[in-house]
Amino acid sequence: MIVKAYPIDMVRATDELGGENDGNCMLEPFVGQEFDSSDAALNFYSSYAQRVGFKVRIGQLYRSRTDGTVSSRRFVCSKEGFQLSSRTGCPAVIRVQRRDSGMWVIDLFHKDHNHHFEHDDGGETLPTFQVKAPRSAKLMVNVSHRRKIHLFKDVEHAFSCSSGIIDSKHLNERGNVIPPRGEPCVGLEFNSANEAYQFYNAYAANAGFRIRIGQLFRSKNSGSITSRRFVCSKEGFQHPSRLGCGAFMRIKRHESGKWVVDRLKKEHNHDLEPQPETQKRNLTVSKRFTGELNGGFEGKEPVNLNYGIVIKRTRENKIGSDWYPGLFEYFQSKQAEDTGFFYAVEVENSNCMSVFWADGRSRFSCSQFGDTIILDTSYRKSAYAVPFATFFGVNHHKQPVLLACALIAEESVESFSWLFQTWLRAMSGCHPLSIIADQDKAIQQAVAQVFPRTLHCFSSWQIRKKEQDNLNMLDETFRFEYEKCIYQSQTAEEFDVGWNMLVGKYGLKDNAWFKEMYIKRNNWVPLFLRGTFFAGIPTTDNFESCFGAAFNAQTPLAEFISRYEIGLERRRDEERKESLNSLNLQGFLQTKEPVEEQCLRLYTHAVFKVFQKELLHCYRYLGFKIYEEVALSRYLVRRCENDNEKCVVTVISTNLTVNCSCKMFEYEGILCRHILRVFQILGISEIPPRYILHRWTRNAEYGTLLDVDTDGGPQELKAVMLWSLREAACKYIEAGATSLEKYKLAYEIMREGGRKLRWQR
Repeated sequence: MIVKAYPIDMVRATDELGGENDGNCMLEPFVGQEFDSSDAALNFYSSYAQRVGFKVRIGQLYRSRTDGTVSSRRFVCSKEGFQLSSRTGCPAVIRVQRRDSGMWVIDLFHKDHNHHFEHDDGGETLPTFQVKAPRSAKLMVNVSHRRKIHLFKDVEHAFSCSSGIIDSKHLNERGNVIPPRGEPCVGLEFNSANEAYQFYNAYAANAGFRIRIGQLFRSKNSGSITSRRFVCSKEGFQHPSRLGCGAFMRIKRHESGKWVVDRLKKEHNHDLEPQPETQKRNLTVSKRFTGELNGGFEGKEPVNLNYGIVIKRTRENKIGSDWYPGLFEYFQSKQAEDTGFFYAVEVENSNCMSVFWADGRSRFSCSQFGDTIILDTSYRKSAYAVPFATFFGVNHHKQPVLLACALIAEESVESFSWLFQTWLRAMSGCHPLSIIADQDKAIQQAVAQVFPRTLHCFSSWQIRKKEQDNLNMLDETFRFEYEKCIYQSQTAEEFDVGWNMLVGKYGLKDNAWFKEMYIKRNNWVPLFLRGTFFAGIPTTDNFESCFGAAFNAQTPLAEFISRYEIGLERRRDEERKESLNSLNLQGFLQTKEPVEEQCLRLYTHAVFKVFQKELLHCYRYLGFKIYEEVALSRYLVRRCENDNEKCVVTVISTNLTVNCSCKMFEYEGILCRHILRVFQILGISEIPPRYILHRWTRNAEYGTLLDVDTDGGPQELKAVMLWSLREAACKYIEAGATSLEKYKLAYEIMREGGRKLRWQR
């Protein structure tokens, strides 16, 4: 039997409707039922679910080992699993499998649910169908107003409390606040895991700490969840705010269906902060929701519950409300193609706010090149631009590489803190060494809170603008002396002397901006930035935006997505071309130095040119030993025709550790001319491995995988490995397609590799 499962927006289910549709809408799924496509199966199951009184989520998909196409899909009840507090581990599911004929057939159907059905009027209702936007090949998103409303309802029902926060929607609307039972103890029983969570959360709020959802344990036989842990928010060490606290409560499901506390540890390794009595009746709940890889939500947004009355605080939002449904549709389509795709949405008072996303390739790039990042918010230069921000870094070809994207709803500490915290979750806790971002107080505070060990360098375009606003009345002489002080000072003392001279000579003692810039000198003056790694990014110049000025306030969503994908593909084409150049183009040696040959072999083409320039310049310098004590020596290295251009190089001979006062290696990761000159004096013919940064080598995209942090679990590691292998395969394909001979060679290499993989398996 073949069921004609019509698109949802083309079917009405009413008792008065006759014809073939009437029978289809009243059908119940059964094993062996056939559909033309998996979408048709989803639409049919969704209409059945709405008639019965539950909602559907898209579950796991399975791919063919032969060609990678989707061979099977699961559609589950929205209350399947326990990732969210609103879920009950419902087992209801249908699974459809693609046959050789191209038809999709139900091969598994579990009808029973473990929860009450929800009808809008409290009783049985006829199905009301939601309009689902088609996903076209060009990703042209067209979502009706009715669909938009339903989508937000789905988001609201999917809210999570995994950060240790009470589900305020359930508290307010259903009145299921768990009455106080005193302190937790072993043997305490609960009707559900959600009830246990709410009890422990209420206890934690009174005691003065916060909780998170920890590990869960499943049955080896049925796969159902048998045990859950709720831990102190300071458990573990994945974030600087966490202290490895051991306090937790574990619950275990008994055969009776009850959940019982079987393990408990109350002792904390940090101070508790109990609320004053006057505040205990006003429970402040954090609930800023975040949609993750699986489309679920969890979060933290301030909501005050005062005797059941929700007091909402309104925040500005620069993103059009009509954008969110289309964005979610786009993100879900990308997830189906890319297992490593991540997205998150900040929700405040049930309203969507900022949005963050990164595909698998960008997340893999971060594992290689996330040591220094630029947050490009150049949309702020225009009042009429889409609030589209990008995170990007510098790859091993010294090109900008996209790491993540965001739409920023408002420029507040709250929004930027959420953005950076989401970055950490998406990038497996990657804390950059440095970040270039605007000087705004909101960004400064957010960086200090989320990246406490990261140096924040102010973006130069904003400094230039503020210089014009605050110093435009001063003449060219001031400009010359001002730039000399900033860009030519070699020591902190020299900078202070030059700055104080400017203050006294031009009467800037009471200039508030000038005072502030002196206080913040470590964040923008090149002298104070040299000791931190920036991958050689010129912090005093404006950098090119990844997408240019492609978007404005009139840009429709479909056009935004199209332009975004075109710009992203253009960037990645440039990366691939440069990788091919490094493989195919051979640099020229200009000296007989062994270190030049060593670096030609190891570095990418672009990085080798930087090193070669330093090597050639080192011949213009003279070096003199000025200090020696046991294994430590210091050399004064100065330019032959300019005595004022000089640096001090320190060498420890026991382990061949070197550093130069110019700090080029610390800043760019490439040895400077002064150190290379001292190597020549000492007769060192090979650069020690510690001074060849792996991120600059030809094999940077492969070797970093060996050191990747796998705390994110097997799914994270699989996504990283997948993109690494895809990138390698793309290079073989591009190189092999240039001629018939290379094609045969590339094909033979890949076939031989395939034979070895089969042998190992």
